[in-house]
Parts: sequence; structure tokens; C-alpha cells
Amino acid sequence: MGGSPDLDLLRFLVLILLSRAHTYAVAETTTSTAGTCPMDFSYVLRMPWNRSLCQNFRPPDQNDNTDTTSKPQCCQSLLSLFGVALAQHLKETSLFHLPNLETSISCLRDYQSKLNSFSLANNLVSYCLDPLQFVTKPNICARIESLQDWVARLGKSTSLDTACKSDLTDNTACDGCVKAGYKVQTLLLSIDGNQTHATDCFYFAILYAAGIVNEFGPESDGAVSCILGLELNSRVGSASKAHTALVFGLTGAGVALLVMFSLLGLYFWYDKKWRRKKNSGFGFDLDEQQGSRPTLRPNTGSIWFKIQDLEKATDNFSQKNFIGRGGFSFVYRGTLSDGTVVAIKRVIESDFQGAAEFCNEVEIISNLKHRNLVPLRGCCVIDDDDDGNNDERENQRYLVYDYMSNGNLDDHLFPSSGNQIGKQPLSWPQRKSIILDVARGLAYLHYGVKPAIYHRDIKGTNILLDADMRARVADFGLVKQSKEGQSHLTTRVAGTHGYLAPEYALYGQLTEKSDVYSFGVVVLETMCGRKALDLSSGGSPRALLITDWVWSLVKAGKVEEALDASLLRCGDSSNSNPKGIMERFVLVGILCAHVMVALRPTILVALKMLEGDIEVPPIPDRPMPLGHPSFHSDGINFSISPALSGDQNFFLETCLGREAEDSGCRKSGSSVKLQHYLVLGLAILLSCNGILHCALLYLIPFEKAPIFQRCNG
Repeated sequence: MGGSPDLDLLRFLVLILLSRAHTYAVAETTTSTAGTCPMDFSYVLRMPWNRSLCQNFRPPDQNDNTDTTSKPQCCQSLLSLFGVALAQHLKETSLFHLPNLETSISCLRDYQSKLNSFSLANNLVSYCLDPLQFVTKPNICARIESLQDWVARLGKSTSLDTACKSDLTDNTACDGCVKAGYKVQTLLLSIDGNQTHATDCFYFAILYAAGIVNEFGPESDGAVSCILGLELNSRVGSASKAHTALVFGLTGAGVALLVMFSLLGLYFWYDKKWRRKKNSGFGFDLDEQQGSRPTLRPNTGSIWFKIQDLEKATDNFSQKNFIGRGGFSFVYRGTLSDGTVVAIKRVIESDFQGAAEFCNEVEIISNLKHRNLVPLRGCCVIDDDDDGNNDERENQRYLVYDYMSNGNLDDHLFPSSGNQIGKQPLSWPQRKSIILDVARGLAYLHYGVKPAIYHRDIKGTNILLDADMRARVADFGLVKQSKEGQSHLTTRVAGTHGYLAPEYALYGQLTEKSDVYSFGVVVLETMCGRKALDLSSGGSPRALLITDWVWSLVKAGKVEEALDASLLRCGDSSNSNPKGIMERFVLVGILCAHVMVALRPTILVALKMLEGDIEVPPIPDRPMPLGHPSFHSDGINFSISPALSGDQNFFLETCLGREAEDSGCRKSGSSVKLQHYLVLGLAILLSCNGILHCALLYLIPFEKAPIFQRCNG
């Protein structure tokens, strides 16, 4: 009954072929699945992220994926941009990371292909990102791999679920979300027990907030800029909106021309009448019948002084009454007719173009009432057409403040050789009180008035001490109001080098965090007894700027070495553990003066840290400075080209150590030579600040950098 042997053999061969074909099909399907990326990177093309940091950056030929924290800021931007896809992946799959290495490599390959559309370097992703860091591993942070693990460890609701849910384009909402992120990170670390997982736990909190909590999604402006920390360009309106704006603009142009000519006629008529009514030396908008007494400004309490009164109070601004000079003013001590001692500031340079704008600024300052601000008593304005016999007084503006008998903080921290006799170092209670007073004054400027006011020049000489050694923030001739919830962009940078926030000094981007940076530097100066910018220090570039010097000591576990010697003697007293409190103040100073804006606390959060109401989070790493040996072929130390080293001390003293006065910067010679010095100066400044590394020097056009505009006049 059996078949022939040949037929049986044929059937056997067919079965083998079919089984092999099935095996190959399964293997091919498995390989294809493992190599397919589950994430969509199309958002890279449509999202208005700032590509300027990566535009001209070319990574070295040899890949280095060991540590992205020491790489240029371009790498940080690429990591944040990649985080959008990871957050969306978490939202769709409940997984924080990718399942295997093959999938991670495939996703990074797709990511690079999208970046190639912007003509960026084709090895950016391989240089900046390590595929292993996105693969699920069992022991990264509290053994969390999925959303279910997150809920099992932290519960169904955390502080992130409430703080990060709303629109985070508002600064206040963003600050609350970031603060909640630090809290959750601390909670995860307490569960994990391994402090080396701090960064991983913070990334988990970021992905959870952006992918799960925020109701607008991971691609929303608030989630991208606040949670993921990616800088966005202003969005460009659609073509239809532009067309509509053009139509309305053309329609209104005709009406505007008619109104403009009418207003011009009215202006010239009123201006002619107003000029005839002004008295010589009086403030803005006063009547002839006011007599010789100073006039009270309605609703402000400020007084409009006559120039004759100020000249009498200062003995015609004599040298014996000269107190000092700031970057934008001369200050004199004066005694008014009623015996009141005042400080009279003659403004020699300001951002205000006319008397009206200056008077409006005075009105704003006069309404600021806080125990930690120097009160403004009044002002005096003299225009160039007031009196033909007063040519030397043309366009002069004066501010009158209460006199602070104990001088400024800088005089007490760094007394000159002639003032050291009889002046005792500040005690720990005095320094603590001064720092807290300054923090409260800034908190009032940022949150106590609407819209917020940014000081822009927080430093020791602008912190005055009254008779009780209580600190008061001074010099509001530089304050600027900001629109609520917005950054303040300016092409003119005001302030003092060593105290300027990096994003403000380089880009002119002014936010409340810019004041926080300056405050952090002042805290470190006060606690360490060391100047913000020490041009006399040699050796390592870490020793040039106080923020880098203190940070290196803290990271080495030598916080005590950063404290002023007089404070260490105070720490041996019977006070309740003052050394621990002093070290906390140093840590808050470092955190406030961090080069990355997103890692700085607000002034309110910093104040709570100083007062001990909330814990100080782990101090984040700072980017590697230009002076690091890895940036040089010799691998020994920071070096300067011999062609540029001849006048480097002059440039540092003129354009970095002082107020960057226009006249001093012009002394450097031709514009080509000045640009060479600018490269040198920025290199040294950036090596101290630890910002953006050497690639940044080629990303900022000289003519667009605010610091160059100031030095180039």
C-alpha cells in the first residue's frame, strides 16, 4: 500500500523547502521590526527651535559619546529636541525609554535625517547623543521603566500633576512646574538611594511632565520651552494673517497720514507755548507761579527740585562733597535747606531719550515703596533750551535720594588701602541680614509691582547700608519695565562685567533670572570676601571668575575653603551651627549664578532656600571652560596667541574689569585690532563663565553682540 520511494523523497524535500521559507520570513519580519523606530520626528521640521547654536558647529571626526554635559550647548539643544519625541512615546506606549539598542540606533538615524534638512553637520547626533542612554534598563532611577512603575513608586498623583498641567508659557506657571520637578526628583532619589542617578531621575520627571501631565502636549510652546528647556524662535504668522495685516495696514495708512499732519500742527503749537512757560532749572510740566520752593509731584510724593537748590546743597557740586562715580552717574553728598542730608546723583548717561521719558521713569521709581529699596526724594531736569546762559547745564538730569550713612557693601567687603583703618570685617549676622535684605528688595521689584521691574545692575556698589547696617538696593536709573510674562530683549546691555548674566551679556536677553544671576554673584562675594572678577589671579582660568572658583571648591568637597576667613572664626562660636547655614548660603549663590537660565531659581525660591523653608537641590554641573586642557593640543594650560598677548591686560582692565567705557575701548586701535581683542576678551570671559565653549565664538557675529556694540561706540 506504500508509495514509491522517489515520490516519498520528493514530498520530504518540499516540506523542508516550505519550513525554511517560513523561517526566513519570520526572521526577516523580526529584523525589520527591531530596526524600525516607533517615534515620529516630523515636528523637527515644523517647530521653530533655535538652530543658530548648531548652524556653524562641526563636531570632530572622532566620535565621543561619553558625556554630553561637557559638549557645546548645541548638544543640549539636540537632547531637548529629542526629548519631545520621547515624551510623545511615553504618552502613547507608557514606556520611558526604547525597548532595545537597535531601535534606539534607528531612531537616532531618523532624527539625523531630519536635521540634515537644515544643512547641519551629518554627524551631530552621533557626536552628541549616545543610543545606549535611551534604551530601557532595569536600574536607572528607582527601577522605573514604565508609567505603571511610576505610579507604583509615587502614587497616582504628584506635585507635577498640578503644577505642570496648565499653559507654561506664563513665567509664574513655569517656575511652579520647575519647582515641582525638583521636588519629584528629590523624592525619586530618596526611593532609589543612589545619588548618581540624580540626572536620570530629573529626566524622568521631565518626560512625565511633558508627555503625561501637560494638557497641551509635548509639542506645545510651554512644554518645549519650560519643561524641556529648548529655546524657541518667535513664531511666524501664516500667510493669510500677513495678508490681512497688510490690507488693514494699507487701509489705515491714509487715515494715519491725515491724523499725523494734524497732530504735527498741534504739537508745534503746544511745544512753542510750553517752552515759553517753563522756568529755568525746573522739572517737567511746571507753572510760573510756583515760586522758589520745591514742588511736590502729584500722586508720587517725589519733589521737583530747582537746580539752584541742588547747587546750594552741594556747595556748587564741590569736590569735597563728591562721594563717588558709577557707570552712569556722579554722586554728591548734599544738605537741603531743612537740614536733611541727601545723596544727589548727576546722571551722565541713560537709556532715556528725552525729558518726558526720564520724568516718566522718575514717576515709576517714586511709587516703589519698600524697606529694602533706597527711597527717591525727587529729581531735577534741565533741557538744552531752558536758558541760553546755562550752556554748561544742557541736558542735565539729577536724582535725589536719602543719604545712607554706612556707604555701600563693596566698601565694606573690599575696603581701599586708605579706608581699612578702623573698619572691621562684616560679621556673619550682618552678612546674612544684608543678603536676605537684597533678596527681599529684588523679590519686590519682580513680584511686588505690575509690570515687573528688572534692575539690570545688581552689584556691591549698588547695595547701600543705612545707619542700622540694613541693606537697601539702589541705582534705579537703569531699571526697565517689562511686559507681563515676557522676556526683555535689548540691543544695549547695561551693567557691570562679572555680574552680567551670560544670556544678557551675549544676546541682550533680559529676564528676571538675569537679576538672579547678579544676585548670586553678590552672595558669593559677600560669603567669600573675593571680587566677582579677579583679574590679578593667575594659573587656572577657574580662579578668574568667582562663580567658577567657588563651584570647583564645592565640587571638590571644600566648601569651607571658599568662606571668608573672618566667617570661619565666627563659626567657632556658640551659635546654633552657623557653619552649616553659611555653606547653604554659598550653595544658593552658586545655584543663582548658574550659566543656564533654566537651572536658576527665581528670587522668591532663592529667598526661601536662604531662609531654610525649602531644601537646596543638588548643584548641577557647569559646562567645561575654554581653559580646560581638552581644548588644547598641548594639554597643559590655557594659552593665548602671542600675536594677541601684548595688550591683553589693557583690554581686560578696560572692557571687562571696569564699566566698559566707550573711550577706553576705543584706545585699542583699529576696528580689526578691536575685533581681535574681542575674541580674546570673550574667550577669557567665557572660559570663566563656562558658557557655550569655543564654538560660541564663531556663532555670534561681532556686529550683533551687545558687548561689541558698546565697545565699538
